[in-house]
Amino acid sequence: MGAFDALTIAGSGLNLHQTWLDALSYNIANVNTVVPTSQTAFQAHMIIAQSDPNGGVQVGGIALSDPAGMIVNDPDNPLADAQGNVRAPAVDMSSQMSELIMAQRGFQASAQVTKFAQDTYSTAIGIGK
Repeated sequence: MGAFDALTIAGSGLNLHQTWLDALSYNIANVNTVVPTSQTAFQAHMIIAQSDPNGGVQVGGIALSDPAGMIVNDPDNPLADAQGNVRAPAVDMSSQMSELIMAQRGFQASAQVTKFAQDTYSTAIGIGK
């Protein structure tokens, strides 16, 4: 490991958690998005994390939820079919909020490691002066 690997690894954690936060905010913003039953529902984005061979973590991909969603009876909705149904996303708001807390805490932890590493490196550089 090199002298600045802590910054690289913590930076990769920041990057992953920021992508996760972005995906969760997109999912939460679209939790009530309905479409006609003839269309596919909003598909929630789920981040796939994987280890980076050089240390740290990286986004391995994005998985999408079921496009079938769920059929909801809402006869007053202008998008409703003849039976009064619309297609809604199969997104559970409570699980999205739980993941949001985990992603936020992971981001905060990576930011703290970055700050600690920067302080440590600054102190080490100051010793040589």
